[in-house]
Amino acid sequence: MGMVKDTKISGFSKRLAKLRKARGLTQQQLADRIHVSRRVIAYYEAESDNPPSNIVILLSKALNVSADELLGLNPASNHAQGQASLKITRRMKKIEELPAVEQKFILKAIDSHLKALEK
Repeated sequence: MGMVKDTKISGFSKRLAKLRKARGLTQQQLADRIHVSRRVIAYYEAESDNPPSNIVILLSKALNVSADELLGLNPASNHAQGQASLKITRRMKKIEELPAVEQKFILKAIDSHLKALEK
């Protein structure tokens, strides 16, 4: 008889939390995407390195990553640029919802800061 390999996926919890946050999602938003409770997401982010395959599939689709990446079998692809763009886009959408006076104030502050960085 052969030895049974350890099926624990080292670092799954931290990887899941990191990917969720990088996508700008709350635990509740991710839970809603895969039709589970927020507590399920909290559990997998904090206490479990043994996710069932059906959860891995749902999470990988919801986070737009491969199951291998989520499980740590393949190195994470560089999502940094996409993550930053997503965060900026979300903020810009919030700014667009503000009254014109508030928008002008915020954009003027951004422009001023960017100009100072160019020096």
